[in-house]
Amino acid sequence: MSEIQSLARGLKILDLLAAADDTVGITEIAEYLGMDKSSISRVMQTLAYYGYAEQDASTRRYRLGPQVVVLGQALLNRMPLREQARPFLQQLVDRTGECAHLGVLAQNQVLYLDQVESSATLRVNTRTGTLAPLHCTALGKALISFSHLDLPEQLNPFTTRTITNADVLRLHLEQTRQQGYAIDDEEYNYDVRCVAAPVYNYDNKVVGAIGISGPAGRMNLERMPETAALVCEVARALSNRLSFRRG
Repeated sequence: MSEIQSLARGLKILDLLAAADDTVGITEIAEYLGMDKSSISRVMQTLAYYGYAEQDASTRRYRLGPQVVVLGQALLNRMPLREQARPFLQQLVDRTGECAHLGVLAQNQVLYLDQVESSATLRVNTRTGTLAPLHCTALGKALISFSHLDLPEQLNPFTTRTITNADVLRLHLEQTRQQGYAIDDEEYNYDVRCVAAPVYNYDNKVVGAIGISGPAGRMNLERMPETAALVCEVARALSNRLSFRRG
């Protein structure tokens, strides 16, 4: 496939800015692309002019610009799964009192596609558009388990409870498949527990997962089977809606 070189460079720069934990300088971008700094400077000025990059006035380094957020939100708002899932997420919030989330697979991570917040003073929010690991989140483990995906190459620890041994994780995911739902038991964030179940389309293919997240004190392990049964019930109802089935 032939490509427009200047456009390809701009897109690669956006990928670099998105992956960076902090701002990125002209020198770093030039080294990344193997280009001279004057050419990169012109590209960055163009990206900044149209709002896709933003320059820090004090350091002269760059970060993603607000136009990227506008595009991302426009994409999220147009996704049919998000539209279909919204009332089911609201149902989870109404019946559990916890925040409800919808996640899909993206870049070998879980992308939080939507959230309905709880009215509780102490609640667990995850911003729509956030990417999170597959191996230590309930939504991620539901996607891995029921889509029969390969394990991520990196099983990085986020808490002392994160499963970082591949063999142990495989056994855990097999248990997840058998019980029909996934649990995050303070594996991604301390004092937070989550439960999630897969969502299927008309072709019986996993297209996402829905679940709830809450403080560990309220989401205690003794109540987890009851809570998980409710999440599975709502996930099945959403799957039925997506596949045009009744009941």
